[in-house]
Amino acid sequence: MSVDNQISSNPSFSKPGINSDNYGIIVAGHGSRDPDGIHEFEQLVALIKKRAPQHVVTHGYLEFSGPTIDQAVIAQLAAGVQQVVMVPGVLLAASHAKNDLPSELLAAAQTHPDIDFYFGAPLGLHPLLLQVVQERIVAAEAQSPHTVRRDDTCLVLVGRGTTDPDANGEVSKFARMIEEGMGFGTAYVCYSGTAKPLVADGLRAAAQLGYARLIVVPFFLFDGVLVKRIYVAADALQEREPGLEILKASYLGAHASVADVILTRAQEAVEGRAAMNCSLCKYRVQIVGFEEQVGEPQRAHHLKVRGLLENTATPTDTAEFTPYIPHPIEAESFRIIAAGRDWSGFPSDHLTILQRLVHTSGDFNAVDDLYFSAGAVATGIRALLRCKRVVTDVTMVQTGLKRALLEQLGIETWCGVHDTETALIATAQGITRSAAGMRRAFEKFGNDIVLSIGDAPTAIMEATRLIREHGWRPQLVIGLPVGFVGTCEAKADLKRCLQVPRITNSGTRGGSPWAASVVNGLMIDAVNQLAAATTD
Repeated sequence: MSVDNQISSNPSFSKPGINSDNYGIIVAGHGSRDPDGIHEFEQLVALIKKRAPQHVVTHGYLEFSGPTIDQAVIAQLAAGVQQVVMVPGVLLAASHAKNDLPSELLAAAQTHPDIDFYFGAPLGLHPLLLQVVQERIVAAEAQSPHTVRRDDTCLVLVGRGTTDPDANGEVSKFARMIEEGMGFGTAYVCYSGTAKPLVADGLRAAAQLGYARLIVVPFFLFDGVLVKRIYVAADALQEREPGLEILKASYLGAHASVADVILTRAQEAVEGRAAMNCSLCKYRVQIVGFEEQVGEPQRAHHLKVRGLLENTATPTDTAEFTPYIPHPIEAESFRIIAAGRDWSGFPSDHLTILQRLVHTSGDFNAVDDLYFSAGAVATGIRALLRCKRVVTDVTMVQTGLKRALLEQLGIETWCGVHDTETALIATAQGITRSAAGMRRAFEKFGNDIVLSIGDAPTAIMEATRLIREHGWRPQLVIGLPVGFVGTCEAKADLKRCLQVPRITNSGTRGGSPWAASVVNGLMIDAVNQLAAATTD
């Protein structure tokens, strides 16, 4: 759920208006591997302290850098603060401001119930930020010896890019306001990652619009790896297009106006006026393509890299990856399964999956017709750890996946069979919803998935069609539907599909629990391998 919906309903947070001038401020940043970005963030914090000496101001980071958010809270309490406002040091309300930072503050509120905590809105499209960008553009224009009218200039605004369409849309809105306010011929928006078009593609497209000048503006708060890449891409385009003038404007940086916006957001939070972009928030309302995320709980995603570059911890620390420990009844079941037949004829890396299928089906012979393409298990484990996404044909497969393992490995699941767009595609194309779900997965996620099909032969047939005819390359395809109509033919077709690693079987047996068990087996092996690696 979105920030203000969950936090405002939590009884650990005080009502607005109490001692509204006497509160501490935590400026919460993302953190960076680039020391330049960290240095500029801390410059901004110093500027905030200078402009608001009446407040205790501390800062913390979600990942890579120190101090961490919880250390920033401790610093506030050590100073005797009774009211604490956390202001996201980020531009837009995407997953960091809607999930990660509120999770940190909720944990602090539960640990310190006698302290009043408030959560501020991110900086957003504040008029002061428009003025800062205006300054940056004017400074970039002053670098050029040429005089070029603004209506013959294309503004290229580069956003960070997120999985939240509302946040990405805010970048376009900001670009439009600068375009019209400053009189540019047009504005083109691209992103440094996650959203499209990416920087290099966006710059190439903007160069083809016929303008005499491009001004590239990183819509970022601070320097860092991504900003440097934007400038490298602009330089590369300039080399390819010597007749086109390309100017590089600065990012927002540690500017007095940025500090003032953060102070404004803190005051708004204490007064109960913290406004989030909730009307099109994908966690509150059904947004096209993101319907399944309505009501999704807030979860922190940065625990494995908290303070990573500050100390000797690693993302695969043993505290994060412990071996899979089954319940005693489950352990006894697998002892019986291990002793119940001769397993010596099976490859050792297949045994976890095979024995889990016996456990699921209650049938020792269920594994005799299983088919694994060469290297499928090792490929599947690598895909889970790298891509961190499992797509299923039906929700029964999705719900059969072990939640603790998904959370430990940071793996997301997706099933589109009940989504509105899936139904529209199925009706328009005359195909089943399960097949339409495969088309949506192909469009939505590309190749970086593990695909697990446990119910619908039509899902297998559509997946193999997309693989052969349209170059889809899921990292691993698990096809184990049950049934008598088209099931054997679909699984035989998957077995012949040499373009992708695959796990399937022959005959009519299978089902959603089988498909889920294969993924669970892969996750168990993945966790055990990570735990073993960190103890060597």
